[in-house]
Amino acid sequence: MRKIRHLHHQWFFTAAVLLLAVAVLIQSWSDLESDPRTTLGQVNQAYIGPGAGIALVGSFLVILAAIASAIVTILTWPARRLWRALRGQRALRDAKVKRVVVLGLDGLEPTLTDQFLKEGLLPNLAGLAESGGYMRLGTTWPPLSPVAWSSFSTGTNPGKHNIYDFISRNPLTYLPTMSSVQIGPPRRQLKVGRFVIPLSRPELTGLRKSKPVWSVLGDAGVFSAVLRVPITFPPDRFNGVQLSAMCVPDLLGTQGTFFHYGECGDSGRTTDGDVGGERILVERRGNVVHSYLQGPENPLRQDRSVLKIPFTVCPNGNHSTAVLRIAGQRIPLFENEFSDWIRFSFKAAFGVSIRGVTRFYLKQFRDVFEMYSTPLQIDPDKPVMPIAHPLYYSSYLARQQGTFATLGLAEDTWSLSEGMMSEDSFLQQAYDIHEERVTMFFDALKKVRGGLVVCVFDAPDRIQHMFWRFLDDEHPAMCQRENTHPDSIREMYVRMDGLVGETLERIDEDTLLFVMSDHGFKPFRRGVDLNFWLLENGYLKLIDDANQSDNKYLKDVDWSQTRAYAVGLAGIYVNQRGREAQGIVDGGDEKRKLVEELTEQLTGLVDTKTGQVAIHEAVASGDVYGGPYVEAAPDVIVGYNVGFRVSWESAVGKTSGQVFSDNQKAWSGDHCVHPQLVPGVLFSSMSMDKQDASITDLAPTILDLLGVPQPSYMDGRSLLSDNGAS
Repeated sequence: MRKIRHLHHQWFFTAAVLLLAVAVLIQSWSDLESDPRTTLGQVNQAYIGPGAGIALVGSFLVILAAIASAIVTILTWPARRLWRALRGQRALRDAKVKRVVVLGLDGLEPTLTDQFLKEGLLPNLAGLAESGGYMRLGTTWPPLSPVAWSSFSTGTNPGKHNIYDFISRNPLTYLPTMSSVQIGPPRRQLKVGRFVIPLSRPELTGLRKSKPVWSVLGDAGVFSAVLRVPITFPPDRFNGVQLSAMCVPDLLGTQGTFFHYGECGDSGRTTDGDVGGERILVERRGNVVHSYLQGPENPLRQDRSVLKIPFTVCPNGNHSTAVLRIAGQRIPLFENEFSDWIRFSFKAAFGVSIRGVTRFYLKQFRDVFEMYSTPLQIDPDKPVMPIAHPLYYSSYLARQQGTFATLGLAEDTWSLSEGMMSEDSFLQQAYDIHEERVTMFFDALKKVRGGLVVCVFDAPDRIQHMFWRFLDDEHPAMCQRENTHPDSIREMYVRMDGLVGETLERIDEDTLLFVMSDHGFKPFRRGVDLNFWLLENGYLKLIDDANQSDNKYLKDVDWSQTRAYAVGLAGIYVNQRGREAQGIVDGGDEKRKLVEELTEQLTGLVDTKTGQVAIHEAVASGDVYGGPYVEAAPDVIVGYNVGFRVSWESAVGKTSGQVFSDNQKAWSGDHCVHPQLVPGVLFSSMSMDKQDASITDLAPTILDLLGVPQPSYMDGRSLLSDNGAS
């Protein structure tokens, strides 16, 4: 009887998605006839900080593919459901629970969790620990979200899933590239007068290797709902539903370009790169402000002209409110509040549009106009590129709960760092996004009654990044804080505990709940410029008379005399002959000796100003990774000490002129340190036999619980067995 109920709920959820998809796609088809959707075909290689600029791609074929996918799904659904049900019977017979729910709280720190548990602030987590279990969760080299969550999903070390950082580098150009996805324009294009007509599909290739746990479950007939787990873009294809997360771009093809509108100051970039923002000067005529949404370059024109949508802001009865008029819409704006999501459409050519959504934040209107806009994001109801599986699942969610954020890194940390957003507005944005995710998570809990449900919440990570300085009296930027939210991190932990409590109310005794974080958190006070250290010690050479501070993306490096260079947040690459375009180091003993020399010199490196050890340990990638993709990893992985991290300059290939520098940004907490110093947490509603848990153990444990054999490629072992048997 339980099996029948399980299959009934699973079919009901699939049917609900399909029925709503029919309505959505009928509307999409009518739109397609008069307004076919297309997207961009540009490539942008630039990178700054923890997000990378990537190109937006796709075409009106996304809508056609969604329609075709829905039709095929509807026509073949009964046969496929029967086949999967028959395959799933064996898993159901061997399953220990009916359903596994994984509630991911990105970056929850064990020491703070322990402190708040002791203070009685986290009653739901305390109850979970008492009835089931609570332990530290070992993380990855390096402990970065894309790396750790990829190890969670695949049960493997990075040498098997191929994700080592937010970014990698192109060995042919030395330029930074996204580590998890390769995006590019159509290979074939036809130029007709002023226009460019794409003749083939643009490139969209995921670079994460190994099969994720939800695909393994799907092969066994077990259904999964996977919501906003990092490194699921482009979306996986499996028996279930998925909404992509980290690395989903905005409409400009970046990982998050915000806009700041004002009457004074200079227009242009607010930061030196593709993550940050644009300042746009507005024109005031009387009491009416005139400006525009600045979109992407037009991919259908040879001159690549920038697409724009004009808008006006005018008073609305008093000076505390105003009205935004854009694309035939009247949007009320209130000072120091976010607007609702606003939908818009850029006209690229006759009958060709690019759909998106954004929110505005009116900072002031009466004396001096000042307004912020979120990055222009993909419209989840009618996406211009695949951000979900099936293609229409994001439309289903949008029709269920309204428009929501789709950007991979949706919380705008850079605008707060650059002073374009206040602490109040940042917290409002972070919690608005959090509540959007709560809604879709609870929808999945209600409708997926058997199998796997996974949802990752980013608020803990983003809030600790930006507000850790309130916990750290030694932070260099402490004097710059607004002092309006000194308890923001404590309040966030209490709020996450409340989410755990609401989740417990929605599950039954046949469901096992995991609450986990992928890594912990520590202060980030001092930056380490690895490239300047390499320069000082003779491993890297700049072109004569090169300006060190302008050496962005390693553009002024003399590769004929450079043996090693740093790109990204955690690694150093050897300039290897036959691998890099201008490599000079042989790949055998010469490389091995160089790597040994670098790890020995960097391990224990002391900050000359503070006298503290800055680098806890540097290791050769071959010593911590194993698998077919180790060659793609940085050759040296740097594990920083508490209080230190790679400098902002070194991450983008600059040489700042000093090895150590103060971190003056609001971004004051980080986890890019030695993995032993920032383990995550793991709570379980069932006691676990194995106590030395690693993040790679979660996938095998989920399979064990749901009665599916563990594939041989997985490195982790089920936590249900102390001897490691699964």
